[in-house]
Amino acid sequence: MLNQYSRRVTRSDVAREAGTSVAVVSYVINNGPRPVAEATRERVLAAIKKTGYRPNGIARALASGTTRTYGLVVPNISNPFISSMAHALQQEAFTHGQVLLLGDAGDDRQRELELINNLLHRQVDGLLYTSVDRHPYIELIQASGTPFVMLDRVDPALKVSAIRVDEQAAAFQATSHLIEHGYRDIAIICGPKEMLNTQDRINGWRDALQQNGLTVNEQWIFSTDYTREGGYRAAEQMLQGKLPRALFATNELQALGCLRALSERSISVPDELALVCFNGTVESQFNVPSLTTVRQPVSKMAKAAIEMLKNWNDFPNVQEFAFELQPGESCGCSPQRAVHSTKLKR
Repeated sequence: MLNQYSRRVTRSDVAREAGTSVAVVSYVINNGPRPVAEATRERVLAAIKKTGYRPNGIARALASGTTRTYGLVVPNISNPFISSMAHALQQEAFTHGQVLLLGDAGDDRQRELELINNLLHRQVDGLLYTSVDRHPYIELIQASGTPFVMLDRVDPALKVSAIRVDEQAAAFQATSHLIEHGYRDIAIICGPKEMLNTQDRINGWRDALQQNGLTVNEQWIFSTDYTREGGYRAAEQMLQGKLPRALFATNELQALGCLRALSERSISVPDELALVCFNGTVESQFNVPSLTTVRQPVSKMAKAAIEMLKNWNDFPNVQEFAFELQPGESCGCSPQRAVHSTKLKR
């Protein structure tokens, strides 16, 4: 039913329609702090429906001191790992009665700054944040007094709360897995070298080779974007020289792009070139061949991040999570079925 008001309906209008005071209307809307007789409550609810009144969320937030929203700033939501983390965070926030506002920086540091400012101006209750290049705008957030949790490793000297896995150790394990297969000539497709996470992953690859007495070929470090296109371009560059026997791709998208380039050259994986990658998602299981990948415990990490915001005490809380190497066909491991059939109920 359309209401009779041409302007925005106020609580005074509802009170007039219900034949009661504005205070009583507020008690009904906020379920307190004072009790309201059931008959009066029904009259107020009927008046709200008739007038089309909608509570002012901003005003309620100012009164309660909470907006019931968290902000999430990520480098690029098109990355399957980032989107899986965002989904897990949204689900966890919702169970705590919070709405998650997403800010996608599109791998642009200036846009990242603008998104952070925007979310802070909206007075979000907390901020979850992964920086484009791991040089986060910590001082800006701290100056606002807003609780925040970093979703990756940052300099311990910054003394901020964070959830993370040891990416250097993860890269070490992925490379070591290739070595355990007997591969000796192992290349790496990595992200932009100025990025701190790229440096962690290169160092893990390098450590694994050196600790096993293998040669580190600097010509086999192929730096590119963390995208399918980047992986494709890096693979094309790699194919112009001597082909390594195995390859560590530092994210899933790069691995998928690389597989496309190899397929175009009729290079068989893993028979001619074995492959493992980092930050795999469920997509890795459904690829052909299925990808051997390091996976992060996304659900556990999301739960911990939201708990940190809910129980914020302004003291740094860093939690490190164990990662898992999920074997696939791309490295030469025995095939594993990604999908298990189930009987349909009729």
